[in-house]
Amino acid sequence: MTATLIWILVALVAIGLYLSWTAGRLDRLHARIDAARAALDAQLLRRASVAQELATSGVLDPAASIVLYEAAHAARQAEEEQREVAESELSQALRAVFAEPGQLEEVRAAPGGEAAARELAEAVRRVPMARRFHNDAVRAARALRRHRKVRWFRLAGHAPFPLAFEMDDEPPAALLERAA
Repeated sequence: MTATLIWILVALVAIGLYLSWTAGRLDRLHARIDAARAALDAQLLRRASVAQELATSGVLDPAASIVLYEAAHAARQAEEEQREVAESELSQALRAVFAEPGQLEEVRAAPGGEAAARELAEAVRRVPMARRFHNDAVRAARALRRHRKVRWFRLAGHAPFPLAFEMDDEPPAALLERAA
């Protein structure tokens, strides 16, 4: 009788440890999502700021400046629900403005243009990486949260279900060549 109770107690302790380990893993994944989201927000803000600075510098032609400024301003001011759309529109505006390699050459020829072109190229290169890190963390947390043990024992607590950040982040080809 006591041997049976000891084995039941050992089994319950083992199950408890396993559930505790799983809850800790889930908590670490949620912390990783928060850190990746902060990094993504920083890169998106950097890209929008550099684009806005370039649009107001007077280096671009007036039509390109207006298009780029409005898209960058909208991306910086977007509410959370509209952020993905606004950032996608900024990506499209960047591709439209820098569709011709001559536009980038004009920027580089202006005083301080070389540094501005380099900073913009770095910013547009880092956004897809930051988004990929964020979405990978979201994918891992979602996979773990789909397990029955996590749902049955409510190991996720009250944490919201993680959502991926989906946007058009394809950079202009001219800027990619410049960053390489």
